[in-house]
Amino acid sequence: MNSARSLGCVAAGTLLAWLPWSNASAQLPAGEPEQTQAPGPSTGLSRWINPTTAPFIPVPEIAVDPNSGTTLGVIPTWIQTDEHHDISRIIAPDVLHNPYFGWGAHGRVYAYPSEDQQWSVVADLKQRVERGIDAEFQDGRSRLQPLSVSASVIYDRNGSPRFYGIGNQSPAIDETNYTEEQELAEAQIGWNITHACQLRYTGRARTVDVYPGTLTGIESIEHRFSRALGVGSHSEQLNRLGLVYDTRDDLTVPSRGAEWVIYTGMASRHGLLNDSLYSEAGIDGREFWPINPDTVLAAHMALRYLPSVHRVPFWALSSLGGGQSVIGGEQPLRGYGEGRYYDRDSFDSTLELRRRVLSFDAVSTHVDLEVTPFIDAGRVFARADTSPLSQLHTVGGLGFRGVARPFVVGYVDMGYGSEGLAVFTGISYPF
Repeated sequence: MNSARSLGCVAAGTLLAWLPWSNASAQLPAGEPEQTQAPGPSTGLSRWINPTTAPFIPVPEIAVDPNSGTTLGVIPTWIQTDEHHDISRIIAPDVLHNPYFGWGAHGRVYAYPSEDQQWSVVADLKQRVERGIDAEFQDGRSRLQPLSVSASVIYDRNGSPRFYGIGNQSPAIDETNYTEEQELAEAQIGWNITHACQLRYTGRARTVDVYPGTLTGIESIEHRFSRALGVGSHSEQLNRLGLVYDTRDDLTVPSRGAEWVIYTGMASRHGLLNDSLYSEAGIDGREFWPINPDTVLAAHMALRYLPSVHRVPFWALSSLGGGQSVIGGEQPLRGYGEGRYYDRDSFDSTLELRRRVLSFDAVSTHVDLEVTPFIDAGRVFARADTSPLSQLHTVGGLGFRGVARPFVVGYVDMGYGSEGLAVFTGISYPF
């Protein structure tokens, strides 16, 4: 289950749905002439479709993904705010239909008790193949206490993943589909040496079962890649240590500062260190420069190496594709679906210009809308002496983001690469 994508259609759809009903306090960015807007109607049937007066917001669900196709549905969304008009909780069940997996439903609760603590629970069930549950918890996010902790538990059965083979030039004609069933438990403990410096331990236990694909018209993985490592059932026990330097002015909506993470780790098939699977080392950095009060230039770079490998399943290798960056994991390439390229090592970079174009008050909170042109570039490679900057895959695109400070960012990103257009929705910035 991709909980980011799951909430993305809620957050982005909700924030965009507020636009026609935003009140007269809507403002353009600084320096632009203000235009007053007449308030929408608020009686009778209109009360139920006006997000400022309805008991819940009936958000149309339109989730587009290169792998899973277009999902349509409706999400009755309840939003609770605190005395500061910040979102404190989102309750968002839905009913949906996907052409691959039939009718389905989600149950979602996202809670933001304070700047220091967040938690969420998402569960889903579809007619065919897919089901899952994802529970996550974070405490000590502001790093004002000695320790920061986070934990997640995931069970997910996903019928949409693709595999094209290993390598930076794996051809689109080799596309295959498989069904992935994953059980994952992960915990992070960070010792806050100073407010900016943290020593972070990550422990993860994961079991992944790769079964035959179910999508009509796409070859199943075992027909083309029967010898690929990773088909069948495999486990991973990861222990990672990272040094974090973080000067961002905000964890959710940064406008200045930087976050750099240098990490190293070891993974085994079973137990703590026995039956070694791979070792890893990498660096992940993001920088934010304010150009003016309404515009931020944001950059991201990630470089990951696997110095030693011992029969590693393909899903544990470095990968590019999709719309989100995970430190030590998959990296975004927003013109391609998730997992488009796999190999031992990877390099990824992104540059985007986040420009606020509209602000307004809605449902007891404040919303900013951003337009964001972006460029992604990256590659995977098998040898450590390969130049990370050669033979890059590039993507250009445009993103639309709805920001309800201090905790919620919903996005729709459209990217164009050598294989055409891809669209992603989700929560939080891609990096």
